[in-house]
Amino acid sequence: MDAISPWKPGELLHEGAEATVTAGSWLGVPAVLKVRRPRGYRHPDLDRRLTRQRLAAEARALSRLQAIGFPSPEIMHLDQKDALILMSRVDGVPLHDLLKDGSAGRGVLEGLGALIRRLHESGISHGDLTTHNVMASGEGDLSLIDFGLSRQSPELEHLGLDLQVLNECLGASHSSIEDAIGAVCDGYLKADSGDSRSESATNVVERFRKITSRVRYHG
Repeated sequence: MDAISPWKPGELLHEGAEATVTAGSWLGVPAVLKVRRPRGYRHPDLDRRLTRQRLAAEARALSRLQAIGFPSPEIMHLDQKDALILMSRVDGVPLHDLLKDGSAGRGVLEGLGALIRRLHESGISHGDLTTHNVMASGEGDLSLIDFGLSRQSPELEHLGLDLQVLNECLGASHSSIEDAIGAVCDGYLKADSGDSRSESATNVVERFRKITSRVRYHG
């Protein structure tokens, strides 16, 4: 990792099966370093190829979002050989914490719905929309992080799945908020659309509801 020698590590933010995420600073700027971990059950050549593909996909998504001013991390350095990506650190606290302590409610969830629609209309699905991957600033502005499972030019199913993943998270972690996903969908549907080429918001919400019905039927 000599290429990022100005990096000064700080606290460990997350250590999972897919990656290790560490906070720190790079050239004096608050940053986050994400290093993808090798998967021992895969052939090394296949693992390296998949890791490169996923890093490249995440970097492309973040670059596209940065170009349109979408609130998300900014890429500072990418090294596919060492399977790492260095990003700016997004200010704020996870929405998960604010919903847990009651300092955020339906209005914030509607705002999240509008932000998700903006993401989808940019031609990207997130892939892991949980309240841990939504950051809220002190001013109440929302940002999305962790685009490791994102897709560009997603199909309608992927857009609906974004809402379903969030729905499952809200039900499991924030069940005290009545019809939380309803507030998200309200915000998604009411948000202004500036892109007539994007998938209809109504179609996305309808697909989400069909996915939910399938999950219930098979569950």
